[in-house]
Amino acid sequence: MSVERKPSDSTTASRRDFLRTAGTLAAGAASTAVLSTGVAACAPTQREAAADGTVSAGSRASGFDRAMLDALAEVMLPASIGVAARNDAVAAFVAWTEGYDPVAEEMHGYGYADVRYLPADPAPGWRAQLEALDTLAQRTRHKPFTQLDGQQREGVVSAALRSVRAERLPPPLSAPHIALALLSHWAASPGAWNLALGAQVSPGTCRPLGDAVRAPLPLVKTPTTGATS
Repeated sequence: MSVERKPSDSTTASRRDFLRTAGTLAAGAASTAVLSTGVAACAPTQREAAADGTVSAGSRASGFDRAMLDALAEVMLPASIGVAARNDAVAAFVAWTEGYDPVAEEMHGYGYADVRYLPADPAPGWRAQLEALDTLAQRTRHKPFTQLDGQQREGVVSAALRSVRAERLPPPLSAPHIALALLSHWAASPGAWNLALGAQVSPGTCRPLGDAVRAPLPLVKTPTTGATS
C-alpha cells in the first residue's frame, strides 16, 4: 500500500480525509483483539545483555528508539488527537510489543479444534525498519529522521512504503512495516473508535450496567489543545 500525502496547503483537508479513512480502518483492525491473545498484561522486565554486548540465550531483545518512534507517530497518527494522546499511543504500542509472547498458544476459536499458535516476534524486524527510515532520511535528506520537518518525514515514509501493497490496514502482528503496525495498533484502540464514531463508545472497556441502555456521550474537546477526549 503506497502512502501518499497531499501538498502542505491542503493539510486540513488531508487530515479530514485521513480521519474518515481511519473510521473504516478501525473496523478492519478490530481483529487485533483476537491476535492480541497471548500478550502479557504487563510488559516484562527488560533483559540484561551479556557482558560482550550480545543478548543471552532464551531472552528477547527489547526497546525502541523512542525519539524515532515519536517522530514516526507524528507522520502516521492524526494531528487532531493531540500530542498527549499521540504519546500515549506510542507508549501503548511499545508496551504491547514488549509484552508480546511469541508463538504462544491461541485461545480456541469457534469452528476448529486444533491448537494454533501466534506468529513469531515482529519486533526485531520493526526495529530494523525504524533504523532503515533514519538511514533513508540521511541519504535522501542529509539529516536524521528526527531532525526533518513534517513534510520531509512524510516523504521519507512514503518512499519506504512505496513497495508495500495491502487492500486494507492489517492487524499489527501482520503489518509488513512498523509504520503500518503503529497506525493499526492505534486504530484498534478505544480512543480511535471513539474518534471514528464521534462518541465515547470505548469498546473493550468496562462500563456500568446502567449505562448499557444509554446513548454514548459525545466527544469533548480539550480547551488547550483542541484534541477530543
